[in-house]
Amino acid sequence: MQYCIGSKVVYPLHGAGVIESVEEREIMGVKKMYYIMRIPVGDMKVMVPMDTAGEIGLRDVIDSEEADRVLEAFKNCPTDMDANWNKRYRENMSRIKSGNILDVVYVVKNLMYRDKLRGLSTGERKMLSNAKQILVSELVVAKSQTQKEIESLMDAMITVG
Repeated sequence: MQYCIGSKVVYPLHGAGVIESVEEREIMGVKKMYYIMRIPVGDMKVMVPMDTAGEIGLRDVIDSEEADRVLEAFKNCPTDMDANWNKRYRENMSRIKSGNILDVVYVVKNLMYRDKLRGLSTGERKMLSNAKQILVSELVVAKSQTQKEIESLMDAMITVG
């Protein structure tokens, strides 16, 4: 799949953004064409090799209606993670790497819930931060809202007790 400047795409493990340019770069003696992508949440720039973009999992950002369904899924997502930290961590990592936004919803909702309930370990706090960036960045791009607006919506959906 070829993308052009202005395309809104998701880079699994990093989040959603906009392709700002297509440039040829030489890295370790090899010239390749790269998508230069800006991710608004975290204000990051990422170079994605054009020839492997599909293998990496680069995909279109969901539309606004799908974003509404994702927020609804977040609201209704059960909070039922494994009690074993190690098993939970591996399962969550696998979900985040899948590139499926609903898998990321599950991880973010459950870690936010667990954090409010009893706090998170350093490893899970970092995982929550990364997963939240992936989810929030796509919702920000899809719904044309700010990071603060999306995060406030999500925070309001987490009830403990």
